[in-house]
Amino acid sequence: MKDKLKRMVGGDKLILLSATVVIFALFTFLNKNYFSWTNFVNILVASSLVGLVSIGHTYLIIAGQNDLSPGSLAAFSGVLAALLVSRGFSLPVSFALTVAAGALVGVFNAIMVNRIKLEAFIATLVTQSIIRGFAYILCNGKPVAISNKVFIQIGKERILDIPVAVWIMVVAFLIFGFILAKTRFGRSIYAIGGNKDAARLAGLNPKRIVLISFIMMGVLCAIGGIVFAARMNSGQPAANVNLEFDAITAVILGGVSFTGGVGSMGGTIIGVFLIQAFNTGLTMVNVPSFWQYVAKGALLLFALTSDFIRKQNRERQLLEASKRNG
Repeated sequence: MKDKLKRMVGGDKLILLSATVVIFALFTFLNKNYFSWTNFVNILVASSLVGLVSIGHTYLIIAGQNDLSPGSLAAFSGVLAALLVSRGFSLPVSFALTVAAGALVGVFNAIMVNRIKLEAFIATLVTQSIIRGFAYILCNGKPVAISNKVFIQIGKERILDIPVAVWIMVVAFLIFGFILAKTRFGRSIYAIGGNKDAARLAGLNPKRIVLISFIMMGVLCAIGGIVFAARMNSGQPAANVNLEFDAITAVILGGVSFTGGVGSMGGTIIGVFLIQAFNTGLTMVNVPSFWQYVAKGALLLFALTSDFIRKQNRERQLLEASKRNG
């Protein structure tokens, strides 16, 4: 039975699912309200923004890139959408302009990586600071209240007793998961992450693929920022600090290799749910906020260590396979 489960789900994912069960059991023991439908929905809602950002990170990290600006871009997008609506723009126009702004930030990141040849880590650290600054400048450092009832309803409406924010995340996972697993573009992501020079010689255009991946991340962050603002009834320039680190932790936990070329959207889904279940549990058992930072850092360290061990195992298996074939 164990071998069948491993073949169906995958060894890494089976470990993640087991870890999720352990987390639920532990926090349910510490707080009986943890294991309830209400809390399960709360975890899903809290996962919605991290989930959207994690989709973008899945593509970027598999492609050998990274992005440290999603938290700032989500905050900026929420402020921009709220500000445009408050100035009399219609919702469709406000949302379209906000998503376009997110896409432009993605283009800016790609230009720094492709043209200026900056490492993605440094390039997006620059963007993180600039975009957070613009978020404060747009609203003079004060949250922008949302009075538009339809806008607010996006954050409150439920379908089958599940908030719209969760359905948006689910649809995004399905669409982008299909693209990654079943399309030529998805295969190209793996190719340039595995070996960029070999991918170029095979006729692929790594710069174009990186550009599209960064634009996708910008669009997803903008959508997430809009939905988050609707949930909070305001655009908040100080929101979503360290959002990118939760997303990166979830992606690496889900089996995406930090060195690129390996991973799947299915693993990311489990990783997102696991990390948010962990964060929610820490809050429900009243762990002090300072110790929550320590716990999250330890979880990220665990994810990176697991990634290193998986990489070592892959290299050993490749070496053994080459010896057998030789």
